Amino acid sequence: MDKSPSTTKTQYKKLAQKKELKRPILKNCINAFFFGGLICTIGQGIATFYMYFFDFTEQTVGNPTTATLIFITMLLTGFGVYDHIAQFAGAGTAVPVTGFGNAVISAAIEHRSEGFVQGVGGNMFKLAGSVILFGVFSAFIVALIKTLLLEWGVI
Repeated sequence: MDKSPSTTKTQYKKLAQKKELKRPILKNCINAFFFGGLICTIGQGIATFYMYFFDFTEQTVGNPTTATLIFITMLLTGFGVYDHIAQFAGAGTAVPVTGFGNAVISAAIEHRSEGFVQGVGGNMFKLAGSVILFGVFSAFIVALIKTLLLEWGVI
């Protein structure tokens, strides 16, 4: 029997493939689609509420709606509810802005035993920091391109 490293790796890969659980990809995609849509529908309801009761316009309602969705997500994460929803819904909860709120508060909860400064403050944006960085950078680039195109009379 050949016990070379390549044979052992090949045998291990075959064994791992046999034991690997088959993921229900179609079911996961459908769950993500509907839960992501549900979150967006809730966001639209919040936006409509703000426009109707607080006289926001379509242009100004985005920021308070986003902040409200993040706040609700942080509360649900703090109470341990959001994790159960996310396990079932998958990417449907990670892709909307609620995923950002969950990432921030989860890191804060995980590191709270290290104190407010070193633990919570130092680790709160570890996961979400890259989202903020590249989001702000992308917005800057898009605004720069738009400004140049306006200046040149292209648009």
